[in-house]
Amino acid sequence: MRQRLLAAAALVALAAGGLLHLGGQAQAGDAVLAAGTVLVLLPLALGVARALLRRDVGVDAVALVAIAGALALREWAAGAVIALMLAGGNALEERAAGRARRELTSLVRRAPRVAHVRSPAGVEEVAVERVRVGDAVVVRSGEVVPVDGVVTGAEAVVDESSLTGEPLPVVRLQGRQVRSGSANVGDAFELRAVRAAADSAYAAVVRLVAEAQSQQAPFVRLADRYAIFFLPVTAAVAALAWAWSGDVVRALAVFVIATPCPLILAAPIALLSGISRAARIGVIVKGGAVIERLGRVRTVLLDKTGTLTLGTPAIERVITANGVGPDELVRLAASLDQLSAHPFAEALVADARRRGLVLAFPSAVKEEPGRGITGEVEGRAVAVGSDTWFRSSGLVNGAAGPEQPVEAGRAVIAVAVDGRLAGTIVVADQVRSEAERLVPDLRAAGIEQVVMVTGDQEEVGEEVGRRLGIDRVYPELSPTEKLDVVRALQTRTETAPVAMVGDGINDAPALALADVGIALGTAGATVASETADAVIVVDRVDRVADAVRIGRRSLRIARQSVLAGMALSLAGMGFAAAGLIVPVAGALVQEAIDVVVILNALRALR
Repeated sequence: MRQRLLAAAALVALAAGGLLHLGGQAQAGDAVLAAGTVLVLLPLALGVARALLRRDVGVDAVALVAIAGALALREWAAGAVIALMLAGGNALEERAAGRARRELTSLVRRAPRVAHVRSPAGVEEVAVERVRVGDAVVVRSGEVVPVDGVVTGAEAVVDESSLTGEPLPVVRLQGRQVRSGSANVGDAFELRAVRAAADSAYAAVVRLVAEAQSQQAPFVRLADRYAIFFLPVTAAVAALAWAWSGDVVRALAVFVIATPCPLILAAPIALLSGISRAARIGVIVKGGAVIERLGRVRTVLLDKTGTLTLGTPAIERVITANGVGPDELVRLAASLDQLSAHPFAEALVADARRRGLVLAFPSAVKEEPGRGITGEVEGRAVAVGSDTWFRSSGLVNGAAGPEQPVEAGRAVIAVAVDGRLAGTIVVADQVRSEAERLVPDLRAAGIEQVVMVTGDQEEVGEEVGRRLGIDRVYPELSPTEKLDVVRALQTRTETAPVAMVGDGINDAPALALADVGIALGTAGATVASETADAVIVVDRVDRVADAVRIGRRSLRIARQSVLAGMALSLAGMGFAAAGLIVPVAGALVQEAIDVVVILNALRALR
């Protein structure tokens, strides 16, 4: 905002000064031009001084010398033009590089504020900070577990996807530990707190995100990298012109025409054009610096659950028994499960509707949350649940599950009709259809290594990795271990810079630390979206490859524009050194160069 205000003030001063000169008020016009120039000079001088204290000489140093020299030699018009171009370029860069703040708002908002603690007087609602080790905490259905604890009741059915990425709910029996941040998807249960809220798993994820953000390497803008070579050349040409002619105005003309507007304008405009191009395909990039980093990425890390896969259970296959057909088995089970909130029930109902099956409304429904459900469907007794529940409840005789063991990462739903096993339904997380071509597209875009980092079991991760052609799979990782993988790859020349792609809370620390964090922002993945540098707002993971391609092309065009502008400026500096271009004319020549490089930079929009 500040740079935009400075640019507006410089434009007003230049216009007002010019009008005053045209009206015969030259002295007043010069005063207005000088005031507008000084307005830009002061913050510029402060910024250059701070950079020098850090032993960092950037592209702004040439502009500072040119503006200060124009004021010292009373070249008011030249100073005002340079000031306008500098302020305008900085305003563009501020917009292009103004990354959205990586706040932990959603992460903190999701963290429970209260806990329900059982005492002799009953269940009391207390602030989560007041929960002590050993307290009996009641977690109601649908609530987020407030502290790490051990289950003291029969069992707990929880969704740990926010911490591990595993999409299937898990059953924690009595004596097993449940981590804070998990969601209770079953009946209410009780746990004994083993850690205070500040020391629990969810609080650790919040701290990891903050730590990762602070550790991200500082970014050096494109213009400053080229300025390392451009600044000494400019100073040498100006010094030679002054020494050869004895006229300091020639040295000023050299600095005026060398004012690095192509550096300041071309790169931000090309990168900003890349941001606009990415937005058209559903990728929101948080600043020009992100586009530039995307253009340099060599390694892409991919989360599995919710990123390469859909992140929700779906029917993989149906095994029938006792004469019941597959569609009828699914129809009866889904009809009963219409009244259940279990994630598997939702998967059954959704699959039945995709198949075009007509569901009946059940009656006499009884459910044991997290275990199974019984009822009547069109006059038939139907039971749906886990095979262990079937065995313990005596609903059917004999085996209640598939004869052969189910592969890792799958879950089995048993279905009984009229007291007889009718079959089983195997559910699993499904690979996204567009993920099949993601790895080839990334390689075509110039990515050298594609890696999967997941909290899932090794067999599940390896299976998906082989299917998609991923170079390496890191399974069973915690959020901290994902950070270790990112750090290791960032330290190797052949693998850095690194992009991380994820969608969940457990990915947030790695997204924050990576050179580019890309979040799949669908399904309410607000924490990952706020932490990431870029957010894919359409439910398509193949947009990652599109974003990399746009970054590559935008960076290439930015470099072309910068190099062309520098070449034209060097040619102009030669004419200025020979006394053929005066400072005001030099400022106008520089504007012509700006137009050329801007038009070239705008090609990134296409």
